[in-house]
Amino acid sequence: MRRELHIPKSIQEWRACEHDFDWHIDLQPEGSFWIYPLLKANGYKVLVYSGDTDGAVPTYGTQRWINELNWPIKKDWAPWYSNDGTKEDQLQVQGFKIEYEGLTFMTIHGVGHMAPAWRKKEVL
Repeated sequence: MRRELHIPKSIQEWRACEHDFDWHIDLQPEGSFWIYPLLKANGYKVLVYSGDTDGAVPTYGTQRWINELNWPIKKDWAPWYSNDGTKEDQLQVQGFKIEYEGLTFMTIHGVGHMAPAWRKKEVL
């Protein structure tokens, strides 16, 4: 597969989220927090999502650093649904969202921090 994708042998193999990485908070203690005001100032809209079943990267921690941005809320917490709300009897809550100026935060029900790998949109 690597050959078909033209990935050189010099590039390390990709592995799903593992716990044997060597990460040091002293290299950049603020993490990526600093980038969000820059993105907002330059007109970028940011979507942050968090699975609601994750013990390693919990939703609560994500909410805390977003709250530290102290950005005005445009739309307060509300559920978001599958099926785009087209069939009232088949709506399913998939999580909750809150919209700030420049950032939307969404929870995704039943997944962890590798949300795209955990769950696909359900088909009814």
